[in-house]
Amino acid sequence: MSTNTELREMSDEQLDATSKEASQTLFRLRFQSQSERLNTPSEIRKNRRLIARIKTIQRERTLAAK
Repeated sequence: MSTNTELREMSDEQLDATSKEASQTLFRLRFQSQSERLNTPSEIRKNRRLIARIKTIQRERTLAAK
């Protein structure tokens, strides 16, 4: 997906959009995992980590702005 450098180059609006998209994907994957078998169970972990990376970058930016 996105590497840390790609995420750091994104604007705040792009990070928000990417975070929302990843959250929606994570929701669909969790729902799918409960109702049927996932083809790639590792996608859940990848999306969780992507959301964590985005939140970390957003937090660093808010702290740097202060």
